[in-house]
Amino acid sequence: MPTLLNFNNRFIQSLPADTETRNFTRQVNGALWSAVTPTPVEEPRLLTFSEDMAAALGLAADKMHSPEMVAALGGNAVLPGSVPYATCYGGHQFGNWAGQLGDGRAIYLGEVTAPDGAHWELQLKGAGPTPYSRRADGRAVLRSSIREFLCSEAMHYLGVPTTRALSLVATGDDVLRDMFYNGNAKAEPGAVVCRVAPSFTRFGHFELPASRGDTALLKQLIDFTIAHDFADLALPEDPVDRLGMWFSEVAARTACMVTHWMRVGFVHGVMNTDNMSILGLTIDYGPYGWVDNFDPGWTPNTTDAEGKRYAFGRQPEIARWNLSRLGAALATMTGDTDDEKALVTALNRGLAGFDTTYNNEIMRHFSNKFGFATWQDNAVGDEVETDLINDAFNLLHQHEMDMTLFFRTLATVDCAVPDATLFADVFYGADNKTNLQHLQAWLTRYTTHIRAQPDDPARVARMNAANPIYVLRNYLAQQAIDLAEAGDNRMVTQLLQVLKQPYTSQAGMEAFAAKRPEWARNRAGCSMLSCSS
Repeated sequence: MPTLLNFNNRFIQSLPADTETRNFTRQVNGALWSAVTPTPVEEPRLLTFSEDMAAALGLAADKMHSPEMVAALGGNAVLPGSVPYATCYGGHQFGNWAGQLGDGRAIYLGEVTAPDGAHWELQLKGAGPTPYSRRADGRAVLRSSIREFLCSEAMHYLGVPTTRALSLVATGDDVLRDMFYNGNAKAEPGAVVCRVAPSFTRFGHFELPASRGDTALLKQLIDFTIAHDFADLALPEDPVDRLGMWFSEVAARTACMVTHWMRVGFVHGVMNTDNMSILGLTIDYGPYGWVDNFDPGWTPNTTDAEGKRYAFGRQPEIARWNLSRLGAALATMTGDTDDEKALVTALNRGLAGFDTTYNNEIMRHFSNKFGFATWQDNAVGDEVETDLINDAFNLLHQHEMDMTLFFRTLATVDCAVPDATLFADVFYGADNKTNLQHLQAWLTRYTTHIRAQPDDPARVARMNAANPIYVLRNYLAQQAIDLAEAGDNRMVTQLLQVLKQPYTSQAGMEAFAAKRPEWARNRAGCSMLSCSS
């Protein structure tokens, strides 16, 4: 078989392996990975793939369609140089320590060096059980796989730090799932997504050895991660300062990631520490969603419906809490009292740095979204703009306004003659007369402030570059899923193409920019989703 990818497999070559080679559920101690081979499926069939991601890996379209590649992407073959494995990690889930978790349905094909020298990890999601699958089957259904594939790529084109997706493969097998956890399990078509990232290392990879007191293993992982995933980061030799500065970098990247979520109205839905990337990438697209009618208390996750721990407005707070759990794991690295105090101080500086980075970045993003110039280059905004921003979001919430449509429409307002009727289609509520009156009052204040600013010819362009037209609304994804389950993949492909240019108006694609229709307000898959996949 010809070599399709240049595997280097540095993770498994550098870090301790599980000595047990049989594939059965177990606790894995003293190791960071287990060898495991994907379980073959009935009939792997390539449904679609990301041309850009394939090109980045040096894979032309004909190679993606080759029988060898399709078999590998479905879990039915192993490419030359590939050594499949799953990694061991723990995590805090919904605020509680869950112990060992690991890659329960993710199997690495391996790590590759792309033609341009970039490093990528390839991972199959849904390719069968691993030692970390617990009571699960390691499979994934088509509906969740479509959502993961499309959202990974959509977020990339939105400019949000994210893992990527290479391919979506139908398996030809059915998977039994209880979508609503109500005892009504049914067979659904199965699928496998190939996910791609510079690294899939998570906070939980560090938490698990720390929880077990295995500081030697934790140190190996830290040293490997810094050397390979943060190679460009100039760190001091002193161990305490080194750990502290590295943690500060992780905190800053995490802050930047979450500000982008807030900028585009994205809700992750399951911000457990095992779903937090050490590189500050959006990872694990489960019950995610975009806010339609703006509500900071909205969560797309049915499991979180009561507690709303992972609601849109709580994401910055939860990201910080997750970082504090990572910091607590790193704080176990020294047994010396003085060093421990110094390390805790350094880690606390990292958490404070998260606050500073988040505040600066979110105000820079909001400055662009609203067309203000004051916050450019992390300058301090003025009180008038702070009030305008807060009042705008209060209006969006109070009057059930669509966040995406509101901001895109805002750039079209004539600041000399502001007209709230431009926003007539932005409301989900019925009382448009009252809604428009309140919005008109805010628009008058807003445009008065804009006119008082220095002339800014780039203002509208900057607003449009920050405010997408097209996002992967849940109802759009569900429509594509419904068609795909009936054997029609055209909407999946069409959505992928539209979402590649989210800030540019595309002729004939108006339906993909429309607000959520009323029929989708409470329909399963169009509003909230379960973790079942």
